[in-house]
Amino acid sequence: MTLAEIPEGVAVFIDANVFVYHFVGASPQCTGLLARCESGELRGSTSVLVLAEAAHRLMMIEAVERKLVSAGNVARKLARRPELVKRLTVSEASIQAIAAMGIEIVPVTEATLQLGLRHQQRHGLLTNDSLVVATMLQHGPRLLATADRRLSIVHELDIAAPTDLAPTS
Repeated sequence: MTLAEIPEGVAVFIDANVFVYHFVGASPQCTGLLARCESGELRGSTSVLVLAEAAHRLMMIEAVERKLVSAGNVARKLARRPELVKRLTVSEASIQAIAAMGIEIVPVTEATLQLGLRHQQRHGLLTNDSLVVATMLQHGPRLLATADRRLSIVHELDIAAPTDLAPTS
């Protein structure tokens, strides 16, 4: 299913990459999905973990775009230069904008972690991906808006993906 095909009134959990592609202007479809959530047409939710992942990615992108560091091991370069981190503002402004979109932010608990670790073992997921799955299963939405096709192996979920992203090599 594509993001545009999500029926009105449906609850959808939003993955970090959707927020990132929206804020960097890489996907009008991701922007459209978030606009549908903001208007109340869709019931969007996400978690603090997803927001932290989006903030981290946006911080790395901003650092490279502003030429504060070169591409490659950006996190390590920034960790060595906290004065540069202090100059980065896009991630904070973006996360504040998400709060204004009417997207529910659901909690991640120790029980979520335990369930996530079981899904990690069952499906071979990375930790953050397994926590997305666990959070969704605990809080109800079974539809995940994501560009991450690897999550399609989780049969308990349905995936809606953007189709307007440039292919990666």
